[in-house]
Amino acid sequence: MFRNRVITKYVGSKPGPLLIVLGGMHGNEPAGIRAIEIMGKMLEMEPITNLDFVYRGSFMGLIGNLKALRENKRFINSDLNRSFTEENLKIVNASDEVDLKDELLEIKQIIKEVKKAIDEIKPKKVIVLDLHTTSSFGGIFSIVRDNEESLDIAVELHAPVIIGMLEGIKGTTLHYFIEENFGVPMVPVTFESGQHYEELSVNRAIAAITNCMRTIESVSPEHVENQHDNLLIEHSKNLPKVSRLISKHNITEGDHFRMLPNYKNFQRIKEGEIIARDNKGDITASEDSLILMPLYQKLGEDGFFLVQKLEY
Repeated sequence: MFRNRVITKYVGSKPGPLLIVLGGMHGNEPAGIRAIEIMGKMLEMEPITNLDFVYRGSFMGLIGNLKALRENKRFINSDLNRSFTEENLKIVNASDEVDLKDELLEIKQIIKEVKKAIDEIKPKKVIVLDLHTTSSFGGIFSIVRDNEESLDIAVELHAPVIIGMLEGIKGTTLHYFIEENFGVPMVPVTFESGQHYEELSVNRAIAAITNCMRTIESVSPEHVENQHDNLLIEHSKNLPKVSRLISKHNITEGDHFRMLPNYKNFQRIKEGEIIARDNKGDITASEDSLILMPLYQKLGEDGFFLVQKLEY
């Protein structure tokens, strides 16, 4: 049973950025939480087994949708990673916790923990790594804000990077975790480590956290084992380094959306190809592209995304 929103905290011996890693923003995505738990234990043990180890800055792991995780549901009332909207935040900021429930309460408590950590640690910069998994198999990938620093961190995760996603969705951690909302420079990055219940999704999430720590210089490169790079590189083999969103298929209640079977992340599709069906009939691809996050679960607002490779 998951009792606490804060999974782990670690304060290094030297100053540096605050790295906040979120897991379980969707209650049916446990891999990120397991990765954070393991990383917390690794950080506690590393100075004991490696006397040269130095951590610069602080590390904190948080559970996103705690109630949905306890009930093994993707969400209770609304998708938490679409709920950081201006409308919802007005309600959250104007209300006490006792007056909120479900995802609005989750937002309130997440923000409280992040602000508490910032107030205590007073970092000069905060990195937010949001760990996710997908209902389909296929390649891993990162989603970033369209700025250089976010892109630089994502590229070092050795996974395909998707840009332009903020234009197709709203209310995500990428939208909300910015300097304007917290008074300190913030760099949010989302990492998708594989299928929800694939064992390697945990290992890839651990590798992503480790590589992020190296990129932001919280740990020295010589203390990062090559296995982390190799694991991510192997699973990204032959996939585009950078892609841009070109379209998203929205689902509304009552559509009875059904993805055709066996589509995987980054699978090539042709213009006019039938890829899904709903109560209106066949749903076809608008152009030659790569498919991303085809929906193979009951809950979700996005049927699939189409992206195109960019030269990088």
